[in-house]
Amino acid sequence: MECTDGGLARRQSEEANVVSIWYHHAMAMTLRLTEDEHRALQERAATEGISMQEAARRAVRDYVLRGQHRERVSAAARRVMEAHADALRRLGE
Repeated sequence: MECTDGGLARRQSEEANVVSIWYHHAMAMTLRLTEDEHRALQERAATEGISMQEAARRAVRDYVLRGQHRERVSAAARRVMEAHADALRRLGE
């Protein structure tokens, strides 16, 4: 297929304006690690056969999920203590 110079320039201009959908759904950040942390992450990722980025993303997800779990357990414990406050008080006497 032939393309005139004007058509090629227009197509290149259009391609330059295309942004991946993935770009709009992800956030970029710089993670600064100590040498030991970097080495440990690199070794763990290699052991699991994943990239360091994927290993770090998994670590972040795990950290968030553990925090959410602790919050749910604490809230449940407070509800139980409130619901059974009288019995707990009598057991403590």
